[in-house]
Amino acid sequence: MTSQSSPNLLRPLPQLIFGSRWLQLPLYLGLIVAQGVYVVLFLKELWHLMTHAASFSEQQIMLIVLGLIDVVMISNLLVMVIVGGYETFVSRLRLQGHPDQPEWLDHVNASVLKIKLAMAIIGISSIHLLRTFIEAGNLGKATSNYTESAIMWQTIIHVTFILSAIGIAYVDRLSQGSHPAHKAAPAKTAAH
Repeated sequence: MTSQSSPNLLRPLPQLIFGSRWLQLPLYLGLIVAQGVYVVLFLKELWHLMTHAASFSEQQIMLIVLGLIDVVMISNLLVMVIVGGYETFVSRLRLQGHPDQPEWLDHVNASVLKIKLAMAIIGISSIHLLRTFIEAGNLGKATSNYTESAIMWQTIIHVTFILSAIGIAYVDRLSQGSHPAHKAAPAKTAAH
């Protein structure tokens, strides 16, 4: 009977190290609070848009709508980090069979999470860059929020995000291809 229960028992140091993952719980709870702040920001901006829609120009409306999309994308990023990070690094959520389980959660791991986060960051950066380009028509005017240098750096940073995501995906693909299980499968097929 002791031999069956012994695999689940850990020595004190491994138990402490393994249990330390729960120190991340307050971090995820803090991100949930941050998401609540983004909901308040979204509602504030939406109210601003609704109450001033008749007096705003098309460009002003477009910029506010892009801001709303930006808030939604950041909120999606927070959900991915909270749910995916908790599931990957802290504890299983045990959502199998739940009708609201996110589709991507079935195959989440650190690698998938990194790629999804990189893509979300690129999406957020794209929205920021689009807002910047829309406002670029005001360059040189007193009402301009940007300088040419700021636009250049924002573009360079966006391209860097894209290249980083490509690099992450490439390294992930290489690591999956060099995994022993992936190499063993083709060798068995070739032997037949």
